[in-house]
Amino acid sequence: MSINRKELEEIAALAQLNIPEHQIEQITASLNQVMQMIAHVNQADTSLVEPMAHPNDAWQIIRTDEVTDTTHKTDLLKLSSHADDDHYLVPKVIE
Repeated sequence: MSINRKELEEIAALAQLNIPEHQIEQITASLNQVMQMIAHVNQADTSLVEPMAHPNDAWQIIRTDEVTDTTHKTDLLKLSSHADDDHYLVPKVIE
């Protein structure tokens, strides 16, 4: 599988990226190299590899949940430069 100019432009539009015209060919070639490497890795014979749930044998020690007093809301809101009485104010991210 390879990526052509049209597909790159569609991907860039979906990701809301503006790729300069002079870099389109270079990026297309780079992405095609990545796709070739992925195809090469996918050809590896893994039939003798035992499936594993986690690469390490270690398990994370998890503490028990404890109910605590969480009345720090106003103190934390004071630390923000953009907050009103009860909320953090953030820029609009959805168009």
